[in-house]
Amino acid sequence: MYGLIGKMLARAGKREELLAILLDNKQPMPGCFSYIVARDPASEDGIWITEVWDSRESHAASLQLPHVQAMIAQARPIIAGFGERFETEPLGGVGF
Repeated sequence: MYGLIGKMLARAGKREELLAILLDNKQPMPGCFSYIVARDPASEDGIWITEVWDSRESHAASLQLPHVQAMIAQARPIIAGFGERFETEPLGGVGF
């Protein structure tokens, strides 16, 4: 499995708008076991995204899906940048 934990930074005052865009994706992403979006309580502009995939290749392929491309295009103008990024090797847990 492949895991990814990353921090995204919204433009000042745009975090809730960016969260709404990220949470609106209800379409399937083949190979995705978990896609969690969360507010960073230590930063008024910070967002954490935690993902678990069956493989690195499935994650890469998801970025080419039309609905994911549309979400990226909608979010891009209000993304100020990115923070930490961690790759992991999930082993299991609740929900697997």
